[in-house]
Amino acid sequence: MDARTAAPRREELLGLLGDLPDRARPLGAQTIVREVHDHYILETLRLDLAGIEPVPAYLATPTVNPGKPVPAVLFCHSHGGRYELGKDELLQGNTYMTRPWVEDLTSRGWAVLAFDAWLFGGRRGVGESTLFKRTLWRGQTLWGLMVYDGLRAMDYLSSRADVDATRIATLGMSMGSTLAWWLAALDQRVKVCVDICCLTDFDSIVDSPDIDGHSFYYFVPGLLKHFSTAQINELMVPRAHLALAGSHDPLTPLDGLRKVDAALRAAYESAGAADNWKLRIYDTGHQETPQMRRDALTFLESQL
Repeated sequence: MDARTAAPRREELLGLLGDLPDRARPLGAQTIVREVHDHYILETLRLDLAGIEPVPAYLATPTVNPGKPVPAVLFCHSHGGRYELGKDELLQGNTYMTRPWVEDLTSRGWAVLAFDAWLFGGRRGVGESTLFKRTLWRGQTLWGLMVYDGLRAMDYLSSRADVDATRIATLGMSMGSTLAWWLAALDQRVKVCVDICCLTDFDSIVDSPDIDGHSFYYFVPGLLKHFSTAQINELMVPRAHLALAGSHDPLTPLDGLRKVDAALRAAYESAGAADNWKLRIYDTGHQETPQMRRDALTFLESQL
């Protein structure tokens, strides 16, 4: 897919997400606390992304070469029913993660931004089903609002003088995986995407009980009339993309993974960038393994 074709397809994909706030409105950011740790400086932030409600966030920057523009990772936290966790997953990890990500990223000289998605962390309170219904009645989608916040978080990250805006990656697991590849598809500023355990082929689960493994946030009315999973991910070509999956993960059936892999292999080869797409499948379920973590970090080091 060339640039002329990709641009209108991105607009089409955005249009399916319902009514979104104005992307041109000014961003707001307030630093609440600044703490110095061994490998990073942690800023606790309050962001104004959409003018609807404040968005709690963390920005961790490496202690080496302070103030120098560095590559950055937009860390997208998972769901897992842990509404209390949100952005704190960056610092604390999760039950299906090998360990927290913050030191692995900052010790390599990268900055990392994590924010609370709708319903999580400092934004929890309203139930997921309730908010999903409210947004539909208002001509919005819950997933659209989550994606919008991710795009605006990219705006904030790119605006910082201590971030190299030409070297930004998205990274996440589970719900965060899905957000990572949607953002990379929609925003060409994303140079690298690493998604873990949620590259789901929609067609492989639409008539399967496995569809109930994905929560309300995941669903966009009419999406399959316009896009397959592979077609969304093709909007990332030729930029670097690593997908990590478990062979026993019911959220990402193997037949669907193979179908997405075949389509993306063809798209990347056609663009002369065959080495920029990789799918790796491990003998695990919906769980990050130590080898997944090593492979993710190696890929980021080679591409970011």
